[in-house]
Amino acid sequence: MHDLVIRGGTIVDGSGAPGFTGDVAIDGGQIAAVGGDVGRGRREIDADGALVTPGWVDLHTHYDAQVTWDPMVSPSSWHGVTTVVMGNCGVGFAPAAATEEKHRWLIGLMEGVEDIPGAAMTEGMKWEWESFPGYLDAIDRKRRAIDIAAQVPHGALRAYVMGDRGGKHERATPEELARMSALVEEGIRAGAVGVSTSRTFLHKGMDGEYVPGTLAEEEELFALGEALKRAGRGVFQMTSNHVDMPKEFVWMRRMTRELGVPVTFNLVQPDEAPDLWRDMLGLLDGAAAEGLPLWAQVAGRPTGILMRSCSDGSGSRRMSPATKLIRPFSGSPAMCSRPIAQTTGRSNTVAARCGLRRQARSANSPLLPPRSRSRR
Repeated sequence: MHDLVIRGGTIVDGSGAPGFTGDVAIDGGQIAAVGGDVGRGRREIDADGALVTPGWVDLHTHYDAQVTWDPMVSPSSWHGVTTVVMGNCGVGFAPAAATEEKHRWLIGLMEGVEDIPGAAMTEGMKWEWESFPGYLDAIDRKRRAIDIAAQVPHGALRAYVMGDRGGKHERATPEELARMSALVEEGIRAGAVGVSTSRTFLHKGMDGEYVPGTLAEEEELFALGEALKRAGRGVFQMTSNHVDMPKEFVWMRRMTRELGVPVTFNLVQPDEAPDLWRDMLGLLDGAAAEGLPLWAQVAGRPTGILMRSCSDGSGSRRMSPATKLIRPFSGSPAMCSRPIAQTTGRSNTVAARCGLRRQARSANSPLLPPRSRSRR
């Protein structure tokens, strides 16, 4: 008799084969049998009408703070995800100078970039680490429902090595480059799966500054990549400026060729360049033909964003010109549910947003709530 049998579900095994109805038997925490009738189980789950699949790996998450207090790593664990990769976009919490001021700054960076409430991170994190290996050790001491993979974040790394100069985008000295490279190698050897950086102007901390590393020169990026080469493993993850992606592709391609390290980046369809993704796929095809380890990460569905509040202090609210339309009418969180916020938030093209702005300039615009129109 098996420990557990998941019975009668539609099994999709990830091989590309069509799904089929069957049972999955588990013994000692491992799959023991898959088929039409695998026998009885001490515990059985009726999976009729449900999909039974291998665990999903979410390559792009920002659980860096949450994993220190939430054993369920929710909501990912609720939806079949069994491994999350965090530390993306150059933001995270290690290495971190052991001062309250630097802790607040790192929290503000994550809050601004990812719109994660700073109050929750301040309350939840105990800062039991300074180095990246120490951060991994702190996480390993917690029980978790799913696995995690962490990357060394360029923003935290730059601030740790360069102090305030790192956040002000000053050029790193040769000594600072060597120190950052050594710390990345230390993190990789301790268990990090890579290093990440952000190059997009969409990412700002709560202080309004770009993520440290956004304006870093190629010399600095290659210093991080060289750490992966020395360690013999790890991925270089980059969030691109999107519109300038073809220019950035040049150094990414050179990094894979000269250092032999894998490079991955987010590929999206920006309003300013709706066909850019086609050009990038062509460049990727060329890299693949050369056998270069260069890959794009593409969302499986259109992406959106939920604004957690109407506060002007939210970093994400400073991203899009369309969100500026909401600000004059966002005196209270309740105002977020008004038509102007709903309509603007659902518009995802430049033409639509420009049209909304033109309409909203009129005091009689139907986009504005009646109370707001009467006050103008």
